[in-house]
Amino acid sequence: MRVEEIKKVCVLGCGNMGSQIALNAAIHGFEVINMDVKEEMVAKASAFKDQYLPGRVQKGRLTEEQAKAAAQRISYTSDLEKAAGGADFVIEAVLERLDLKRQVFRELDRICKPDTILATNSSFIISSKIVDVTKRPEKVCNMHFFNPALVMELVEVVQGPHTSPETANVVMELAKKMGKTPVLLKKEVYGFLVNRILMALMDEATWLADMKVASPEDIDTAVTKALGHPMGPFRLMDLTGIDLHYDIAMELYRDTGDPKHKPSPLIVEKVTKGEFGRKSGKGWYEYKEQK
Repeated sequence: MRVEEIKKVCVLGCGNMGSQIALNAAIHGFEVINMDVKEEMVAKASAFKDQYLPGRVQKGRLTEEQAKAAAQRISYTSDLEKAAGGADFVIEAVLERLDLKRQVFRELDRICKPDTILATNSSFIISSKIVDVTKRPEKVCNMHFFNPALVMELVEVVQGPHTSPETANVVMELAKKMGKTPVLLKKEVYGFLVNRILMALMDEATWLADMKVASPEDIDTAVTKALGHPMGPFRLMDLTGIDLHYDIAMELYRDTGDPKHKPSPLIVEKVTKGEFGRKSGKGWYEYKEQK
């Protein structure tokens, strides 16, 4: 398959990531179906589109014609067969659970056309752990967008040992057509590039807070003011989800057995209390507007 042949894109998951990936693809000229098993998530994603596109017009980022065209190119459904059956390219953005992703890819392999490429947006699960449930291993890879997907330019494309060079090249070119800057990982490595680097930073930050060397607020201030980061590690964990940070750390610990990868007591405490960050209304900081 050549990138020019990709006309219809299916994005699975109408959450924050999936809905933004889908809308970004529609804005850049692709016919898109955004699917979720939960009707309330489907409605939420459609409502987000209705709010986002006029907002871009008001800010001068899109013309009225561009916004109208994007809205016409995207549709929403809770029917997987309808969403994926005619797709040339599928991006899976469901919950970060290996068993769920394997189930989804098994269904996609049955539903999709033989030449359809299947990509997972997972931020840490390598496609090698999924690919055996399909009959198209050469057409499976990671295509990791960053949060918020409509804003962040980077996309990590991970070429597993099963992924053909042709597939990796198509995914790289597709990311460019979606207005992104892709980087290619020629070898699977847990956490990919950015999250691997971020995990090291966040682990050190939480260790400093655990040891009461400084507060999360002061650590964030130090990182933003001295290192020039747009936000500190604790603010970033609140944005991406403290539970996600916990899951990544636990998966890495299970894979390596190295105690240094175990989540810190502060992280465990936050997850136990259900304090996941912005999405729960409280994490390292409080977000009253989210309650």
